[in-house]
Amino acid sequence: MIKFLFPKFNLLPIKLKFKVAFFLLALVVSFSSCNSTSFEEPFISLENYQIEEGFDLQVIASEPFLEAPVAIDFDNSGRMWAVELKGYMPNLEGTGDHLPSGSITILEDLDNDGVTDHSKVFLDSLVLPRAIAHVYDGLLYAVPPNLWFVEIKDDKPENRILVDSVYSEGGNVEHQPNGLMMHTDNWIYSAKSNYRYQRKNGKWLKESTTLRGQWGITKDNFGRLYYNNNSTQLIGDYVLPNTIIQNEYFKPKAALNHSLTPNQRVYPLHATSVNRGYQKGILNKDSILINVTSACGPLIYRGGLFGDEYKENAFVPVPEGNLIKRLKLSFDSLKTTATPVWENKEFIASTDEGFRPVNMFNGPDGNMYIVDMHRGIIQDKAFLTPYLHDHMAAKKLDTIVGMGRILKVTSKSNPAKKIKAIDKLSIAELVDLLEGSNGWLRDRAQQLLVFKNEKEAIPRLEEILKNKENSIAQIHAMYTLAGMDALDFDTLNSILTSNNDSSVISHALVLIENYASANHVNSMIKIVDELRQKNNPQIDLYIALTAGKWIEFDEEHFFSIVLELTNSYEENDIYQEAIVSSLGNSERKFLAYAETNKINDSTALIDLLDGTLTNISKNKKNSIYTSTSVGTDSRTAGYKIFRNYCATCHGVDGEGIDGLAPPLKNSEYVTESSKKLALIILHGLAGPIHVNGKLYELNNTMPGLANNRDFTDKDIRNIISYMNNAFPSTSKRIKVEDIKELRNQKPKNGVFSEKELLEIED
Repeated sequence: MIKFLFPKFNLLPIKLKFKVAFFLLALVVSFSSCNSTSFEEPFISLENYQIEEGFDLQVIASEPFLEAPVAIDFDNSGRMWAVELKGYMPNLEGTGDHLPSGSITILEDLDNDGVTDHSKVFLDSLVLPRAIAHVYDGLLYAVPPNLWFVEIKDDKPENRILVDSVYSEGGNVEHQPNGLMMHTDNWIYSAKSNYRYQRKNGKWLKESTTLRGQWGITKDNFGRLYYNNNSTQLIGDYVLPNTIIQNEYFKPKAALNHSLTPNQRVYPLHATSVNRGYQKGILNKDSILINVTSACGPLIYRGGLFGDEYKENAFVPVPEGNLIKRLKLSFDSLKTTATPVWENKEFIASTDEGFRPVNMFNGPDGNMYIVDMHRGIIQDKAFLTPYLHDHMAAKKLDTIVGMGRILKVTSKSNPAKKIKAIDKLSIAELVDLLEGSNGWLRDRAQQLLVFKNEKEAIPRLEEILKNKENSIAQIHAMYTLAGMDALDFDTLNSILTSNNDSSVISHALVLIENYASANHVNSMIKIVDELRQKNNPQIDLYIALTAGKWIEFDEEHFFSIVLELTNSYEENDIYQEAIVSSLGNSERKFLAYAETNKINDSTALIDLLDGTLTNISKNKKNSIYTSTSVGTDSRTAGYKIFRNYCATCHGVDGEGIDGLAPPLKNSEYVTESSKKLALIILHGLAGPIHVNGKLYELNNTMPGLANNRDFTDKDIRNIISYMNNAFPSTSKRIKVEDIKELRNQKPKNGVFSEKELLEIED
């Protein structure tokens, strides 16, 4: 090589020869190191973690390859992508949470040993990113307030499109839309959102849907949606999405947003720091959490590897208790329940207080994946009580930052087999996946078939429709054909008249609505009459939910069907609500028909219809059709104002600043009287003043906000709401109307003095 680069190398002086040789050696080493791949993988001990017998728990990604993950998704080659919420509570004061520190990262396993050894940033400089989904051969992602879609080329974003500019407008970081789950019906659903999304013929569609949960969303094989909130382990719908909200002037209650867990009991291994641990009933005598206070990111397991005992079990992360709970789902009489598998034990539990499971996902290999934010602080500043603040400070939990883990749960008796990347499969192989036991593969295969829209898939999909031994595959095949615009009335007619599976029939009834017309009504009458003979409660429910689309083509016949269902299920509110939903725009006509044809006196339908007609007269719609954002709760709104205005003098932590402003912590003006606090904020305060027994001689005057047009009565109420939470008080809550009245209770000299405040009665 030396002779090649330096033909006259041998003619050089010997000292120069050594210099040239050393230079070339360094060049070669440098060149080699730039092109070599290091496979160093950090070791994370899980010795203080317990998992159910028969399972293994493994860390497959960790720092330095990711930080503060809150969601993941797998691309079509099987690689994991992570949303990193690095800006969330970086310290006890929450300062810096608005900085563009978040990112979306691709995690890679280049040596194929199952553990991340490389990562690359796909998008960075994001402010509190929330969710991702690989859809339509690109990436859908949420960064408040926007929902974006980008194409992916060579692992880089291209052609960014704004899907929704108010996807997560307003709200708190813990209460904004998230999830972005592509559903079997080809729509994308979110938690904490009343909208769903779909791209059709290159255009993005947005429709109203039921508002669901707080953080995380999942589904079962039939298609029911599940979610939760901090204090409820699992919440769910009893019916398929958007089937019971067809009447804009009616808000159903019996079939949606039901707590599925009979109790919220959890069993941490140790005493953890809990936000309101000082309240009665939160902790037991050993300071251990009794009921869940931080449920999030639920998962219905659909991987097909863990055995029938685990099929469609629910798993719920509880980050404040450092555990994951397992629940057994039961589907009985159209209602779902979720029962803990054990008492005094959890599926996973740890004494590592940094273990913060916040989300869970099924994987392409059939295993279960846990997103561990691995952060000491797991409570946003707007809701952080001084009690928890002090607990975390004492334990130095605020030092657990810059970390993050993804854990994988595998079965010891049935380990996953190496699978071929789904993007390498042929159309025929994709169709075959619809018949498999792995829910992730079925979902993604359907999505790719719809996106590719290859007509060669149609004959094979039609063959699956005839396979009555696999109802789940039939459901996927129906929606795949629907997404490809290759489904028709005759095909659905054949399914409805030849199939006995209630799940398949229910979905076919929903899909056949799209073909409601005068040409098809006689055939539909025959279909419904035959289905009614089955006396199947689930089939009857979906007849009730879908009959409305056919009423305009044969009012007499379908009114008689609806009336018959009303009387048959008069004691079941779900059926009565289904009928009201289905009867949109025909309420008055049906009431007249029902009165003539003897509706049962005990049915609740009459009252529901009367209420709906009243709503119509007042133009009062279900809020999901009028709400455009999640809104901002009073404490979050108050915190933002406090941080920007009040904290300048009183400090972010409310400790006060010497010589400038007294503390708010332990101040009787905060903890004992919302009225006096409101008067101070409105009209200002001049010292000296005593706070918690100490005299503060202040040389400046706190200005009031009453004459500042930037602050409304609601803003003042929100500031007080935040302060009552941040600095716990015994004072009564104050209303916006009270603030309006207090504007007129002005001090004598422009601002209040301590003497004047003490003379005011609460």
